[in-house]
Amino acid sequence: IIVPFAGVPLPLRELIREFPEVTVHNLHHNAPETAEVAMALLLACAKSVVPIDQAMRRGDWTPGYDDRHSIRLDGKTVVVLGFGAIGQRIARACLGLGMHVIAHRRHPNQSLPADVPTVGVKLRGPHDLGRSLIRADALILAMPQTDETTGLIGPDELGMMKDGAILVNIARGKLVDEDALYEALASGKLRAAGLDVWYQYPEGGSDGNIPDSASHTFPSARPFHELPNVVMSPHRGGASIDVELARVQALAQLLNTNPMPNRVDLDRGY
Repeated sequence: IIVPFAGVPLPLRELIREFPEVTVHNLHHNAPETAEVAMALLLACAKSVVPIDQAMRRGDWTPGYDDRHSIRLDGKTVVVLGFGAIGQRIARACLGLGMHVIAHRRHPNQSLPADVPTVGVKLRGPHDLGRSLIRADALILAMPQTDETTGLIGPDELGMMKDGAILVNIARGKLVDEDALYEALASGKLRAAGLDVWYQYPEGGSDGNIPDSASHTFPSARPFHELPNVVMSPHRGGASIDVELARVQALAQLLNTNPMPNRVDLDRGY
């Protein structure tokens, strides 16, 4: 079974355990799109792109006279949680911006393929998370949701981060505690957040059609939509006009490689 995106839904993981002779593989064809959205959200947060755009649409130029609307990313430290196909691209892009990159993976000392860029990236494991968070000017989540990662970033972890830090989540909403994230943004503890993944989704739409609920479903029980320091995106990180061709090409490559790569460990969930 090939799951054509990153991660494996829990119902499938539970079902496939009944068929031990069947293997499950992921497809990483949309890693470029997802990493690019992460960077777009990071830059939008750092430069207050959305509220300044809204002000300009009202004819209001005043944000242009206030330096506080923008921070420099060059020289800042970004912590990337997850160093797979997406996280590696994010790390490379952040290095290109002049940022210091700390990346977390489950086994930091495990060898990586030769084509994975690690120069300039400090690799750390799960037990070093606190040590990294206290240095984080920005935190980007790009890891799968598993039993171990659900709720990984809660009030304590957000409290460790520098005042005025930025959080970007293009992984799964429930990796970050919903209430704690809202309070950190509302209080100003976090400068901003760029969120492509959420806590509530429209119901229906499994037949490929856009459900009626898609036009009137708020993404959280908390009013994130009322906060000016949140850049909101409707879980479209892996989407682009190029992605279907990339999917077909990735499938062909996967099926013609022996042994087939990207096998999922059902116990770990990725």
